Formats: sequence, structure tokens, C-alpha cells
Amino acid sequence: MIILHITSRAFRVLARTNTRCFGATVHAHELSQTCCYPTSSRIRSPVHQLDSRTMATQNQAAAQNRLSKEKSPYLLQHASNPVDWYPWGQEAFDKAAAEDKMIFLSVGYSTCHWCHVMERESFENKEIGKILNENYVAIKVDREERPDVDRVYMTFVQATSGGGGGWPMSVWMTPDRSPVVGGTYFPPDDRYYGRPGFKTILLHIAQLWKDKRQDVLDQGNAILEALSKAKTGEKAGTVVPGVEAIQTCFSMLDKSYDGERGGFGKEAPKFPQPVNLNFMLRYYANNAATEEGKRALEQSLFTLTCMAKGGIYDHISQGFHRYSTDKFWHVPHFEKMLYDQGQLLVCYSEAYQITKEEKYAEVARNIIKYVTRDLQSPAGGFYSAEDADSLPTHEATAKKEGAFCVWTQSEVDSLLGEEVEGHPGVTVAMVFSHHFGVKPEGNVDPFQDPHDELTNQNVLIVRESVADTAEKFGLTEDLTLATLNKGRNLLYAARQSRPRPHLDNKMVAAWNGMMISGLAKASQALGEERYAQQAERAADFLRQNMYRSDVLLRTSYCGQEGEVQPGPIDIEGFADDYALVIKALLDLYETNFNTRWLEWAEELQEKQNSLFWDKEDGAYYNSCQTDKSIVLRLKDDQDGAEPCSNSVAVSNLLRLSNILQRTDYNNMASKIFKLFHQRLTKIPVAIPEMTSGLFWTSGATKQIVLVGEPSSPDMAALIRCVNSHFLPNKVVLMVPTQGDSFLSSRCQFVHSLPQIEGKATAYVCENYTCSLPVTNVDSLHTILNTKSKL
Repeated sequence: MIILHITSRAFRVLARTNTRCFGATVHAHELSQTCCYPTSSRIRSPVHQLDSRTMATQNQAAAQNRLSKEKSPYLLQHASNPVDWYPWGQEAFDKAAAEDKMIFLSVGYSTCHWCHVMERESFENKEIGKILNENYVAIKVDREERPDVDRVYMTFVQATSGGGGGWPMSVWMTPDRSPVVGGTYFPPDDRYYGRPGFKTILLHIAQLWKDKRQDVLDQGNAILEALSKAKTGEKAGTVVPGVEAIQTCFSMLDKSYDGERGGFGKEAPKFPQPVNLNFMLRYYANNAATEEGKRALEQSLFTLTCMAKGGIYDHISQGFHRYSTDKFWHVPHFEKMLYDQGQLLVCYSEAYQITKEEKYAEVARNIIKYVTRDLQSPAGGFYSAEDADSLPTHEATAKKEGAFCVWTQSEVDSLLGEEVEGHPGVTVAMVFSHHFGVKPEGNVDPFQDPHDELTNQNVLIVRESVADTAEKFGLTEDLTLATLNKGRNLLYAARQSRPRPHLDNKMVAAWNGMMISGLAKASQALGEERYAQQAERAADFLRQNMYRSDVLLRTSYCGQEGEVQPGPIDIEGFADDYALVIKALLDLYETNFNTRWLEWAEELQEKQNSLFWDKEDGAYYNSCQTDKSIVLRLKDDQDGAEPCSNSVAVSNLLRLSNILQRTDYNNMASKIFKLFHQRLTKIPVAIPEMTSGLFWTSGATKQIVLVGEPSSPDMAALIRCVNSHFLPNKVVLMVPTQGDSFLSSRCQFVHSLPQIEGKATAYVCENYTCSLPVTNVDSLHTILNTKSKL
């Protein structure tokens, strides 16, 4: 989750304000804390066995509300609710003002497990729908479409609940959109653990609006004022933080490292946290000769290995689930998000680039296999996510979490009953079950299955090495690998006959940017040109379908025939869309050296600056000033499941500055670092991606300039040499000897670097001071090895 950093003083103001208004009957801080069920929660609920969501298309006879005209899969899921939902927009705001009603805001996303639960329990309940319709204007928001709306009100929820938050998010606000009280999941009635139910809260707040309206309005104004005062965060520093901030970030991560199971954080749930892995790998690259640097690498590699062996990784259909509900990486929350695939693809590609160990390359290839097979649109863009819940059979009416992914022992035995060739009495099922921990009674701890959905089921997890499995059954390791692959293929084929989980076929610019970066990095590290071609196809998709009138769009959608469709209104891109697409274009340029990507990156950077840059204090707001529906413009300052816009932008600016000799971009990056000085020096672990940006300023930045014919074999050899090294603080420039070059016109120092004897020539430069030219791979390897040890 990306949130605004709230000062302790602002939190106290918000907490006191929220409690005063509702203290007589229902304490707002109790609502936020005791009813704050994030999507990661596994809470026993007797109604959870029912179908957890109703798609608009599942009941054609049901009345359709306004959401039926939307394109968001999440909003369409609620189009048949008895609630008179409105999408976020002026029509809803005008209705609230005209009818003098409070607004009830519900925010979620289509693959959110607890969003499904609250819909089934409350939003499909006609009595609750009647209460909402009579007393409120109800607004439904897809957080993936409108992260700006989500961030404003999640900031409020987290500030008033002591940090709790999640989805579905529920917020009551005044007609002018000032928040009054909020939380996440609410059960429908009061029978749950003595907590007030959703119906009770709706009626209570509606009565307060009638009886104590001025108190409610005053509270909303006070909360908005407190949030506004807090939004500037800590006082900016006068200098860019140095290596001390980097060292503090390493120490914090090192202290939280789980040496037994991998990951940063030793308790459940366990999240992949690519931003932490990115930082630790870069810490290693800049401190490779030190014990701490080696430890950073070991921790990163062990974490990546544990994740790839765990149930969080889909051993049958590839790709990673959202997170593990336990501390062993075993039982996942089964949804799969595009942003996880893109970021983890970078991590595994870089792990292979460093170690040359095939196990990391295999995971990288499998992530690409999953995404291009299951999440790519015919037009080339990538869909957002697959749901955790699905029907266990085609005849079933109730969805279950993980139903698409889990296996009973009897299923494995039936599907993999064939004997291993040359080994009578040893079946594929026996070898497979041993290696992946399949048990007759299931391998899921009942504590991780509070709804009894995984009884007798198995989540595949690698418990032993291939060598151990081979020894147990008297097989060679090659035959064991072939047997395990055969088992995986047979189970994959069987899985295709199961009801598939819901696919969110919304395409988000920022998330596509992360996947393009992953494909580009994989192409570099693994030497696979086809991955670069896939990245280029996705970048073309963004340019053709999500870039209009020089403005990047946030989303596009897939129609029934696979065609790309716009939404009812164009949702313009936010700061993170620009930042992550720019990063993708820079990564793509350094993969295929087509300067059109570099030109578009600069074009988007200029647009991001004009729309989001704070000219007074520096850094980027997450939304543009022209959207008057947003009551508070915030600056993202926390890296979570996704890196925040300012963290990504600061490295983009420094990269572009080095490529195009743009000193103004360098100055903007410095202003971002200075604005977040206290955060970087005191709690850099909150923004590890931004802290990684400090490596660009704390050491020598390398410019590797390649001069010659881009398509020549000798140039290809030099490129392979560069890509074989993990050098994160570098830019690679291609200067062709013939034809117009955008780079030559923008980066003057390359004119002094001639091609030698008609051969592809490489220069390794630091601060535009270059080594002697080299024309063979061995010499370039020597220089890069020397530079990487400085």
C-alpha cells in the first residue's frame, strides 16, 4: 500500500477528532481497529462458504444499476446489487448535495477476497441496500482505476486506526467529500464478536447526520484540515542524504531478515517485497568486497530460492501468488497480480545475472511463460490479475479460495498413476508426491484454513532436493527431473478442465510498465531476444492504445472479442503510471537501443513534470491539480507492493540526466532526495526503492558507450558482454556510425568517441571521463570487472 506519512501529532488530532463525534454510542477508533479486516485476513465467517461475488452477467434478470455502464471488472461485479451505486464522479456529488445526504464510499478491486465476502453478506442484502439507498449516496470505486481516490481515504483510515488498512475500504463522508469515519470490512450484523455490524453502523451514522449534522460537518472539516497540515511531512533537508542512509536501510533489513525461511520479516504473512530485494542486490553490487555486501546477496538469493520452492509459487501454471498467509511461504493468498510478476521477473533475472545459476533463469522464464500465456491480451497489453476464488467444479454454486490450484492425494494418484520407465512399482505419483509434499490428509495446517476450504487438499511445495528424491526411489537425477516435469504437465492439462478463476482484464499503464521492465531485464540477463520483442510489443500497445493527445491514460479494457476498448471516460494517468512507463522505456532502450523509446521517455518525463511536479517544495504529487474531485493532493512516500512514484521518478531523472546531459533533471532528483531527507535518514526501510536511488549519487555513475554498426556481430558480442555483468549504476548508450542519431544530437560528449578500425568499439566512462577504447570482449570484461570492484 502506498500512503502519505502522517506525523504523530496529526495522528493524535485525527484520532481525537474521530472519537469525539461518535463517542456516545459507537467509537470511531473501535470501528477502525476492531473491524479493520484487510484482504490478508483469514477470519472465520459462517457465510463465507457461500459464493463470494456476483458478476453482473451471472443474473441477467437482476436489475442493473449505473455500474452496468462501466468497463471496470470490479464495478461490473456490483452492477446487479440492490444498492444504487454510482461511480466516482460529479453526478454522485451533485446528488449528495441536492438531497443533503452523506456519501458512503466503498473501495476495492475485482480479485479482492474480502471484497467478495462483504458484497455477498451486505451489498447483495436487500435490507441493507434499502438503508443505503434511503440514507446515502453510495459510490463504488475500483482502487486500480482510481489510486488517487484510494490513497486519500486510505490515508484517513490508517491515520485514525493506528496504521490498519485494507480492502474493501469503507468510508462515510460529508457531501463535500470530507471523511468522517472509516474502516475496511464490516460484518453485516452485530453477532460477530460483539462488534457493531454494517447495518447498525449505517443506521447510527444516518441518525447522527439528522440529529447532529453540524457536529458531523465540523468533524469532517477538522479531519481534512489535519490531513492537509500533515501532507507536507517532515521538514526538507538542505543536502542530499549520503551513504549513511544506505547503511541504515541495510541494517534495518538485515535485522528483520528471516535466516531460517528467507524474507524480511519473520512472522506471517510473508510478502515477496521486491523493493527490498532490489535494494539488497544493489547494496551488494556497490559493496561486493565487504562482508555486509556478501550478506546482502546471500539473503536475497536465499529468499528468492525459498519463494520459488514454496507454495507462493505456482509449480503447475507458473507465476507467483500475492503472498503467503503463513511464515513458511507455503499456503498462499491465491490471487496473482501483474505487478508482482513484473517486479519478481526483474529480481530473478538479476539473480541469474549475478550468479549464472540456472534455477533463477528457470523461474524467470516461467514467469514470462505464465504472463504471456494467461495475462496478455491479443493486442499485446497485459491484464491486471487473476482471482483467488473459483468454483471447485462446474456444477458447484459456491466459490472457494484456491480451488483452481490445489490437489488431493487421490487426484494425484489417479492422474499420475503411470509407472516410471524401468522402475516397476514406482509411479510418477509416488515421486511427485514425495517431492512436492502431497499427503493423503492434505498438507495445509488447519490454522491456515479457518473456513475449511482446504481440507484434504495439498498446496504443492518443494520439501527436498531433486538429489534427495532421486536417492529415495533409486532414480538418476535426470530421470527424476523428467518424471517431475511429466507430473507437472499432466496436472497442468487436468487443471485446464477446472472452472477458471475470474480474470481482471483491465490493463493498467503502471503495471504494464513493470512487466515491460521485467521482460527487458530478462532479455538482457538471459540473452533472449524474444523477450525484448515481447517488451517492445507491449510498449507499442501502450503508445497506440493508452497515449492520447500527449497524455498517458491509466487504463484500457478488453472487449468480448478481445478488442481494446476505452472506459466510459478517459482516466488520465497518475504519477506512478508516468514513472513506471518511463522506467520501462529506459530499460527497453538499453535492451534494443531503439532511440524512439528514449525519445518517448523524455517526452513523458516532461509531461510528468508539468502535471505533477511541486514547483515550490519539489517531488511529485500523485494526482494532477485539475481534478477537483480530489480533496487532497498527496505525495507518495512509501514503497509497498509497488514502488511509489517518487522512488521510481528519482532514478528515472538521474538516468535521463546521465543519458541526455540534462542537469535540470539532476537538480530535480536532488530536490526529491532533500524533501524526503528525514525519511531517508531515519526510516529508509519505508522507501527502499528511493534509497536505492542514492547509489546513483553516492558513487561513480558509469556510462558505457558503444560505437559502431548496431546490427553487426561484433557489436552483438560487446552487448552480450555488458549484459553479463550486474552493474545497476550505469547507462548504456549506442552511437551508430551511420544515420541520424537522436542520442548524438542530445549527448555532446559522444562526439569525441570515435569508432576504432571499423570495429564495434566500447568506452567505459565515469562522469563523462572515458577509458581507452576496446574492440574485443575480453578487454571489455576486464574493464567492467575492474570498475565493478571499485
